[in-house]
Amino acid sequence: MAISLPELPYAKDALAPYISANTLDFHHDKHHNAYVTNANKLIEGTDLANLDAEAIIKKVAGDASKAGVFNNVAQAWNHSFYWKCMKPGGGGVPTGAVAQKINADFGSYEKFVEELKNAGATQFGSGWAWLVVKDGKLAVMKTANADTPIAQGVKPLLTVDVWEHAYYLDYQNRRPDYLTAFVNHLINWDFVNSCLG
Repeated sequence: MAISLPELPYAKDALAPYISANTLDFHHDKHHNAYVTNANKLIEGTDLANLDAEAIIKKVAGDASKAGVFNNVAQAWNHSFYWKCMKPGGGGVPTGAVAQKINADFGSYEKFVEELKNAGATQFGSGWAWLVVKDGKLAVMKTANADTPIAQGVKPLLTVDVWEHAYYLDYQNRRPDYLTAFVNHLINWDFVNSCLG
């Protein structure tokens, strides 16, 4: 299969109490798996079948006739990236190169956190909040539905999923509480630094 469902990089209960095993059961095994299954059905037998997800996203972005392909492949890619953005015992103030870049480009870690949480909280409906490299500088952006920075030629370093299925079982309608837990307890700064490199 061109698009595959990766194993989670931690046990299902490893992110508790911030994200429950129950949420990961639904989010990874049902939602993410459905995007992967649908994506493979849509690209089977086409000229996209031998491309990787990033190449497919870049090739079909903006093509209304390929919206179904884009939505499913981009969602599969976004989720695979999101899982790596978290780890047990993560979050808090970063270390390494990204810490220096955050201070240089946002002015402070606190300002970055404010921008990321605001992007996640104000994304109307479903979508994603991102830390990206844009024009050589770090920036926060948000995307709706399946959209992804790679479709716009922007390099992602970190994402937080703000579709309701990412948090509703644990936080109900309290998206800001989920975003706070993500920032304070879940961000995998080692992964972010590896993306920056």
